[in-house]
Amino acid sequence: MDEKFEQQFKKGALEMVLLALVARGRTYGYEIIQQLNRSGAPLFSGIREGTLYPVLYRLEDAGLVASEVEAPPGGRAKKYYRITDAGRAALARRKEFWQGYKSCIDTILEG
Repeated sequence: MDEKFEQQFKKGALEMVLLALVARGRTYGYEIIQQLNRSGAPLFSGIREGTLYPVLYRLEDAGLVASEVEAPPGGRAKKYYRITDAGRAALARRKEFWQGYKSCIDTILEG
């Protein structure tokens, strides 16, 4: 498959996928990457910090996720993300759109 075509689809879906993962519970960047590698393979496997964090920052700027830094005693500080009420609403809208989009494309492709 054309690599550019794949990249465009991944980029378009990544915000929705990240919102869905953060909606499952408070999490941090490396944990999100691990979840994507486990459950998103092969589509999102191999995602890098350089791709992930700009999207998380964009979601945070939009008020869809919030973050807090936590440093356990003697441990390394981690930035934890959680979904906001606005994020839950946005995720619901995106899921609804995705279902309609998928249904439409499936109908066309299946003829």
